[in-house]
Amino acid sequence: MGERLRGASRPLPLLPLCASVSLLGGLTFGYELAVISGALLPLQLDFALSCLEQELLVGSLLLGALLASLVGGFLIDRYGRKQAILGSNLVLLAGSLSLGLAGSLTWLVLGRSAAGFAISLSSMACCIYVSELVGPRQRGVLVSLYEAGITLGILLSYALNYALAGAPWGWRRMFGWAAAPALLQSVSLLFLPAGTDEAAAHKDLIPLQGGEATKLGLGRPRYSFLDLFRARDNMRGRTTVGLGLVLFQQLTGQPNVLCYASTIFRSVGFRGGSSAVLASVGLGAVKVAATLVAMGLVDRAGRRALLLAGCALMALSVSGMGLVSFAVPMDSGPSCLAMPNATRLPGLPGDSGLPRGISPPPLPTTGKRRGEPVWSTSEKTKPRAGAGNPTTPPLPALGTTFPMPPSPAPEWVLLHWTALLCMMVFVSAFSFGFGPVTWLVLSEIYPVEIRGRAFAFCNSFNWAANLFISLSFLDLIGTIGLSWTFLLYGLTAVLGLGFIYLFVPETKGQSLAEIDQQFQRRRFALSLGHRQSAAGVQYSRIEVSAGS
Repeated sequence: MGERLRGASRPLPLLPLCASVSLLGGLTFGYELAVISGALLPLQLDFALSCLEQELLVGSLLLGALLASLVGGFLIDRYGRKQAILGSNLVLLAGSLSLGLAGSLTWLVLGRSAAGFAISLSSMACCIYVSELVGPRQRGVLVSLYEAGITLGILLSYALNYALAGAPWGWRRMFGWAAAPALLQSVSLLFLPAGTDEAAAHKDLIPLQGGEATKLGLGRPRYSFLDLFRARDNMRGRTTVGLGLVLFQQLTGQPNVLCYASTIFRSVGFRGGSSAVLASVGLGAVKVAATLVAMGLVDRAGRRALLLAGCALMALSVSGMGLVSFAVPMDSGPSCLAMPNATRLPGLPGDSGLPRGISPPPLPTTGKRRGEPVWSTSEKTKPRAGAGNPTTPPLPALGTTFPMPPSPAPEWVLLHWTALLCMMVFVSAFSFGFGPVTWLVLSEIYPVEIRGRAFAFCNSFNWAANLFISLSFLDLIGTIGLSWTFLLYGLTAVLGLGFIYLFVPETKGQSLAEIDQQFQRRRFALSLGHRQSAAGVQYSRIEVSAGS
């Protein structure tokens, strides 16, 4: 008995190691996404960057991420999840070295592209690796920990950007610090198995697996990439679920809505730098809190419940922002050429009017994976007609469509606070719904043999959809107005709610093998005439699984 207890207690340290891999991976992802917000101003001054060059520098991260989403799946399936993470960390170190020693725009772009490739590949491999290594009871918490790491990484970049803003060549150290969490993650990986096969070979790892490792080794079928679009094993239905989640995650407009965070904070009375800091750190803290709530509920309430609740709250809150903006004038967005001398941080939500040596962190768009790249920030650097800078009260922005009054009228105070509440609800809803759960579901629904390629395929649509939403944002506002744009996002969220209700199954408490069998037996994503009956079978299955 004593020997058995010692054998059972041996794998316990592996759970913290798995948690560290997930958290540090998200930390690296979030830091790389947001660090450009503080580094762009000193880079613009040191290299005399034009608007186009700034767009190229900011957007190069997205180009690298898109490339990783196209080829990363084959690397993950061919060389394994652990090797893919270690390889991505090597690429990240090379990119950080290029950025830290860069003497020209070319090296900066190459370094940012390498960093984008690395974090995109790592984000996919981390979610898959952790989901396969741990058992059903820990999978939801540990995969969702990646999303918490992203937000923490963003907040860390804000702090370091602010601390290094006045230091000589501080931007070099900003980029260099990204290597620290990647190195720590690599150290943690050295003590973990390469995958489920190695875990099954080591008896002391099976308790961590919950017995799942023994089911994923022998006699598994082979899949080609084209099988994702075929009826075999309901792969087409799985792809429908995966693509639907990533597309609705972006089409609800979450990255662009956050670009108005500092404007809404200013409207309720927070002026100057405080509006930028609150919009960045305040909303970041809200995202962290909501993600922690998701981690506590994802294995209790379930993935489907969090998605439905989050999407419903997003629809209500963004629609509320649209209705409020009918009555309250709101700026149409920042511009790269908002300041004639072009010495301010252009096109970033959070430009506060502080002296040049102090650059409070603007709020970038996050996500993932993975979810929400910083591309919409670069989009705002485009000089568009009718675009103004909502956060520079000392000097009027060029081309401001709706100037903000110096202080809100008394009858608008309630509406301003309503808009602020809607923004908080929207951010919270995304952070415990689409934010973490989308990537958790994607890491669960595909067979292990094609999981890397399938995840990467869906991830490529995520980045492409974010690019489309970002590029169309200002044109959409110019065509139908800001209020109707928010209401359109609300309608999209309602459609997403219907999609989740009809197509997305519950996977809590099930092993990856059981989830695979559930999809093989059901055609709920394709049989339009039998959705209700399929849902009924699904719910009864979850009850039996939970009871057992």
